[in-house]
Amino acid sequence: MRPDARIFVAGGRGLVGSAIVRALARSGAGAVLTPTRAEVDLRDRVQVDRFMGTEQPTHVFLAAAMVGGIHANNTYRAEFMFDNLAIQTNVIDSAYRHGAEKLLFLGSSCIYPKFADQPIREDSLLTGPLEPTNEAYAIAKIAGMKMCEAYRHQYGFDAISAMPTNLYGPGDNFDLENSHVIPALMRKAHEAKVTGAAEMTVWGSGAPRREFCHVDDLAEACVFLMESYDGADPVNVGVGEDITIRDLATLICEVVGFEGKLTFDASKPDGTPRKVMDVSRIRKLGWSAKIGLKEGLAATYAWYCQSGAAQAAE
Repeated sequence: MRPDARIFVAGGRGLVGSAIVRALARSGAGAVLTPTRAEVDLRDRVQVDRFMGTEQPTHVFLAAAMVGGIHANNTYRAEFMFDNLAIQTNVIDSAYRHGAEKLLFLGSSCIYPKFADQPIREDSLLTGPLEPTNEAYAIAKIAGMKMCEAYRHQYGFDAISAMPTNLYGPGDNFDLENSHVIPALMRKAHEAKVTGAAEMTVWGSGAPRREFCHVDDLAEACVFLMESYDGADPVNVGVGEDITIRDLATLICEVVGFEGKLTFDASKPDGTPRKVMDVSRIRKLGWSAKIGLKEGLAATYAWYCQSGAAQAAE
């Protein structure tokens, strides 16, 4: 991206978007546009067109999305479907029609079949049924990726897609009702430590295996792909290693300093039994993750304590 590039980070105040903004600052990129929802509601086509026409971004990182964990995905299926379809449809089409040079669309590893062969390769897309608890979100993300493919095929628009694994890091959502597994467990462990609880309950059996990538690693990958990749095929972004939820909970308790007992509520849904990404494609392109899980968890917990989120939750 040249120094005079005008870069629109859609969702630039969220977990992923703010990390991309940090990565762009480190790279010495040009002007970075991060309007708030109050300034531009990406679900509103008129507002999106007005913004694109006025600001004329040359590059677009589409990191805006309605996101959440198993509970939120399973409860608010209509909103997860509608909001995500509206956001990506408006941004992709408007970016093309207002002359953007390139767009990177952020998908999700949940686009892949529930029982895909592990590690999950990009070509496993649409080869089997999805995990029911996040089907609405997954279908919206698949539609966004396919929209990028269609605009590339029909209009020659340089739209690329990256499929990140499970993410965590500074700026995450620590609300117990709507958060992903790492912030939820981190908040539970912190509150158990502060209150002197004897035990902490974890949703599910603890048996599922998940892969986790620090959001700053993902952001570096996004900037790397924007600058060096222009293929139609999606690119997985992750670390290529997984961990059981039981071991993850144990590691988080160690980082937080909670020394009580862990119990697992097997009546709660586990979701997909295993999900780890095949990251050979992006490694061949020349990028790999650098932040280890324990290191990343420690940095995230330090941010949680310093940000005021921990005090607000107590």
